[in-house]
Amino acid sequence: MDTEKLNFGDLGFLGPPEEWPIGRLFGAAMRLGGPVMWRIVEQHGVSPAGYFLLRLLQAHPEGMRAGDAARGLSVTPATLTSVVNTLERDGYVERRRHPDDRRAVLLHATEAGRTLLAEVGPGIGTDMNALYDVVPPEDEPAVRRFLLSLIERFEEYSKGDRQC
Repeated sequence: MDTEKLNFGDLGFLGPPEEWPIGRLFGAAMRLGGPVMWRIVEQHGVSPAGYFLLRLLQAHPEGMRAGDAARGLSVTPATLTSVVNTLERDGYVERRRHPDDRRAVLLHATEAGRTLLAEVGPGIGTDMNALYDVVPPEDEPAVRRFLLSLIERFEEYSKGDRQC
């Protein structure tokens, strides 16, 4: 693995990647994974930001406030507004007043947005799952335990319940 070709710069002083600690390897995989997933979505003719927002809204049929959606996608409110404007223009998302708080606006996936997800989602899922077929079936339980433990630690750390 040539870390310079991966835009990590010259990391030769860290030794060969095969000898890196698990945390460094995980960080490198995560850094590379995001752009690869976005490219997979683009190959299916969909805006990655729009696709992931539609998936989030589909999981919240009651609608979501823009701020909550922005946090859920780890983007700024300004970025989310731009994505929502484009999806609304294309008929995939609509803004509706909150039924109990007329000052609040909720984002909803439209029927066209749900149809788009139904059309492109399975292909995107298949392509993304193909990235992970490098884990032999006999190693999957150990990898799964590691990732679940890591997620739990990240959640604890994010809440302030845990420190390094």
